[in-house]
Amino acid sequence: MGERTKTIVAGIAFDSYVMNASGVRDTTLEELKAIADSGSSAVVMKSSTMEPRQGNPEPRYAYFILGSSRGREVQGSLQCMGLPNEGYRKYVKFARIIKTGCGKPVFASVAGLSEKDYPILVGAFQDGEADAIEVNVSCPNLEGKALIGYDFDQVRRILDKIPKQPKPIGLKLPPYLEQRQIQEMADIVKKYGISFITCINSIPNALVIDGTQERPLIRPKKGLGALCGGCIKPVALGNVKMFYDILRGKVSIIGVGGISSGSDAFDFLLTGADAVQIGTCFEKQGPACFARINRELEEILERKGYKSIEQARGKLKFLGE
Repeated sequence: MGERTKTIVAGIAFDSYVMNASGVRDTTLEELKAIADSGSSAVVMKSSTMEPRQGNPEPRYAYFILGSSRGREVQGSLQCMGLPNEGYRKYVKFARIIKTGCGKPVFASVAGLSEKDYPILVGAFQDGEADAIEVNVSCPNLEGKALIGYDFDQVRRILDKIPKQPKPIGLKLPPYLEQRQIQEMADIVKKYGISFITCINSIPNALVIDGTQERPLIRPKKGLGALCGGCIKPVALGNVKMFYDILRGKVSIIGVGGISSGSDAFDFLLTGADAVQIGTCFEKQGPACFARINRELEEILERKGYKSIEQARGKLKFLGE
């Protein structure tokens, strides 16, 4: 990787700006090893629960093309996975194996099914080999479970109970559609000493229909699923920009949502993201996408005369300036 795209997230050094997003091709040890061997600058593990889960019935994932914009296809995916994973005990072991084998930062991700789960989950990884812990408060695909990230009092209760040391704690956040939501979550992030935020998770309760079959594309929740991919990029950029304006570099921001090129990554850099994660593109193209996207970003930075990520981060210009 080139020098221009080296970055720091939560005090941890990364060899490039690009890593994998939790939830895509990262469930098994073999999948995690493939990420470790790729151009991803870190290994972000699957969001783990107390016990193993098979997840929702299939088909639960669908890829689709919305159209084209500026000569590029606008793609999306709809998923209602239901947190399939091997249980947190396995991922504690996986973190040790991966960390020993690749030397890259390893991020754990945890998703409790109740408030009492979170202290146990976070505590296990605080005692393990993961470099940082992402607390997922934004899984949109559990039947009968509210999305925690929209209940700010519940987020506070969870953060009151989890062990904060010694590993950095981050929050994986849902998309927020109002400034007041961004402000309230930013206040929580500052109050509890959160080291990084990952935004955004997928947009919940979307419906994509196959008009020929007169049916939705996926089976769970009567076809309702979480929207991912290029079609959510504008919402993701807006969330990153609003959080950056409030946090002003005091908390690391990982941008995620619709990144499939160096140009997409550069957009997130301009809005203030310290790094980006790749989900739908990784699902579609495989692990070669990480090095390609980072290489394209390197070329953009070189062409524009930026020698480092820091020189371009948050430098979005506005009309009239």
